[in-house]
Amino acid sequence: MTELSAHHVGVTVDDLEETLQFYRDVLGLEVLDRFSVGGEAFADAVGVDGAGADFVHLDANGVRLELVEYDPEADPRPTPELNEPGATHVGLAVGDLEAFYANLPEDVPTISEPRTTASGTSICFLRDPEENLVEILET
Repeated sequence: MTELSAHHVGVTVDDLEETLQFYRDVLGLEVLDRFSVGGEAFADAVGVDGAGADFVHLDANGVRLELVEYDPEADPRPTPELNEPGATHVGLAVGDLEAFYANLPEDVPTISEPRTTASGTSICFLRDPEENLVEILET
């Protein structure tokens, strides 16, 4: 069997520019690449008739985070909750969670202040501008 390696983690968004601004300007991720893809081969590959998409790849300290905005858009989904099957989130690590949390802009929605779990890990969860979950944990 061919050995697989991770290439990226993708998040589909409705407003690429607003979401990019959050991950780049608030969370400090560096833009690696921007591009658009369309055409019949792409639409067939993703299983969406007439699909095209705009992409931004960001560097999360060695993990590539892909933000993608599709045309045509799908219907909105309900706000994701972590305990629902199929729920996803982006996990990012910081050295000092309390300092990170204290420096967040006031308009960034958080689920709770930093907490230390029974496993000894300090975490907090944020929502990006499209209400996708972002876990910040202390390493």
